[in-house]
Amino acid sequence: TDDSAKLGSPQRNAAEWVNEDFGPGRNAPMIAVVKDSGDDPMAAQATFGEAVATISGVDGVENAQVAGMSEDGTAAMVMITPTTGGNDALTADTLQSLRDAEPAFKDQTGGTYSITGVTPIFEDVSDRLSEVLIPYVAIVVVLAFVLLVVVFRSLWVPLIAALGFALSVAATFGVTVAVWQWGWLGITNDPQPIISFLPIMLIGIVFGLAMDYQVFLVTRMREGYVHGKTAGNAVSNGFKHGARVVTAAALIMISVFSAFILMDEPFIAVMGSALAMAVLIDAFVVRMTIVPAVLFLLGDRAWKLPAWLDKIIPSVDVEGTTLEGMEATTDEKKAVETAPSNG
Repeated sequence: TDDSAKLGSPQRNAAEWVNEDFGPGRNAPMIAVVKDSGDDPMAAQATFGEAVATISGVDGVENAQVAGMSEDGTAAMVMITPTTGGNDALTADTLQSLRDAEPAFKDQTGGTYSITGVTPIFEDVSDRLSEVLIPYVAIVVVLAFVLLVVVFRSLWVPLIAALGFALSVAATFGVTVAVWQWGWLGITNDPQPIISFLPIMLIGIVFGLAMDYQVFLVTRMREGYVHGKTAGNAVSNGFKHGARVVTAAALIMISVFSAFILMDEPFIAVMGSALAMAVLIDAFVVRMTIVPAVLFLLGDRAWKLPAWLDKIIPSVDVEGTTLEGMEATTDEKKAVETAPSNG
């Protein structure tokens, strides 16, 4: 909304002038579409009047008035001005109260009304995103856990990966809210609420990067362990070879995301900052500090899988040992074919 535009921009200045002279609710109008139960335009007028009275009586409504009617006179638009602005949590309570009052209005008059407008649309989108956030995270994490179990044939590696990602996301959300919404560290002189779709986007993007970094590091560790190295040596050697790749990849993504902080649109700057912070925490704190340390401490247990589970899950040849065996067999056949005959 204009209340969240860049400080000093024409949209922001206009919104602030309206707030000062007419009240914050003028920047967060709602529209009630009222429909009468019958086809008589004259009878519908009474329904419209009752709708205005019902809406005006809701806490948080400053003004309500009919703004237009349909051609047949059986439907009308009621313009609603709340007492609070679009970024105020009380506006969402007012919207819910308006919708809760509709059943009583229907019982009394037989008519119906529905609330729409920019502010209600934003609130509805935020509510829907909040509802699907937990199932979304659960589906992504569970599928990744199953895939990592199949690839690494371990329960500890996927578990550490999932818990590490949860830590990265939680830390990123905390830092983002503290800096951009609460104004800590003085980075922004215009703290604003965090946009509702940021968690969904951040989780989706960062989870993909986090699992890439996990695979880069742990694949080399498991390869060393499978080929006879001790658990500690495999982790140390795998980290030595994989950390450079992860470091380079993380620095590239942090640079890309950080560039968005320089944009004029505040929500783009917040998103770029959150993504850069998430990659920084996940790559350097979780993947290259916590994960190797925990795997080193677990030792051989980190690479074990229960026998019953080992029989169930499919075998995935990540290290390419099957190809090595095929190559060795081919070389032996060639040696036999080229060997001189005693006959």
